Amino acid sequence: MDKDVLNLERVPKELKLILQLIKGEKVSQGTFKEVNWERFIELSVHHRLYPVLYTITKQLHSYIPETVINQLFHLYQRNTFSMLQLTAEMEQVSKLFNKQNIPVIFLKGPMLADELYGDISKRTCSDLDFLIPMDELEKAEDLLAEHGYEKNDYIKTVLNDWKWRHHHVTYFHPQKGIKLEVHWRLHPGPGKEPVFRDLWERKSACSLTNFPVYMLGREDLILYLSAHGARHGWSRLRWLMDIHQLLREQKELTSVIKLSKRYQMYPVLGQAMVLSSTLLNSNQPEGINATFDKQSRTLAQKAVYYFENMVNLHTDPVPAEVSVYHESYLLTLMPLQQKLLILASFFFPYPEDAETLPLPKFLHFLYFPLRPFIWGWRKSRKQHAVS
Repeated sequence: MDKDVLNLERVPKELKLILQLIKGEKVSQGTFKEVNWERFIELSVHHRLYPVLYTITKQLHSYIPETVINQLFHLYQRNTFSMLQLTAEMEQVSKLFNKQNIPVIFLKGPMLADELYGDISKRTCSDLDFLIPMDELEKAEDLLAEHGYEKNDYIKTVLNDWKWRHHHVTYFHPQKGIKLEVHWRLHPGPGKEPVFRDLWERKSACSLTNFPVYMLGREDLILYLSAHGARHGWSRLRWLMDIHQLLREQKELTSVIKLSKRYQMYPVLGQAMVLSSTLLNSNQPEGINATFDKQSRTLAQKAVYYFENMVNLHTDPVPAEVSVYHESYLLTLMPLQQKLLILASFFFPYPEDAETLPLPKFLHFLYFPLRPFIWGWRKSRKQHAVS
């Protein structure tokens, strides 16, 4: 794939150096001399690439300050301890749910580090994400509460809109300091995605633990990580590194492309392939040049904004400029059918409607015809308050 397909002019030189090091490219001595090493560390942490960078930089003592290598080592060491703790908890959660006959598919975590990197210390992870069938959520909540987990966020809902507007709920164990994200969907709705039964049939087993732990099958994993990274603008390059590692042994993408078209994820898959190939020199499976078109390259260029600005979408408040850009960017990722679903969902009652005009539960159906009026009144009241 043409390496000049993306305009990376405004990407910080420190991030460009990080990418060069990961790709194993030869770096001139002059480049090392121009680096702001504080910024280098900051970007390594932001993009969660410091475990991989430590193993590379420790071989480059002649060019990289010892203080920088030591900082990366301390981060690497702390991450290793954290991953060991998460591995033990992942196995424990799998056992607990298995006893209650609740099928669990882990989406990210230590098993992903082991599967893609062959070493849990080479990938960061702050929590455990796993998917269960929606009808097992209540049982799962009781089970987690029995074992010391506390619900960390409560979703406001009306007319059960949580089932498709949201996709996970968070639990936290105050003694262990571990966070769980329990998913009933892979992605926020509305949108088309595989049902749990199909994902379970295609699952694969993790070899990291003694007790069986299951993860997504290879094709589903490529699609999930592509869509997840795309949704967050690839603002953490760790997600792109995962795609790079997945492609190392991927000889062709025929089955993945077929699956992506079935679930309307083809544009985000193309974006991931263009980004990983261009930025990380990823392996190009057979037919990739002929398959991914101008739209894929356009979407990849839109993601460069997140590399130029070191965007953090996980900490509120998100700057207004970033928020506006991100909303527009998300729309460009969506197929027409999903955009129409998003538009239609606007007419489905929101929890805010129930807060604005409380009605007895048996009258909640009235929020459908009243929604435009409640929304208009709430907006005019807000504008009046600002003025």
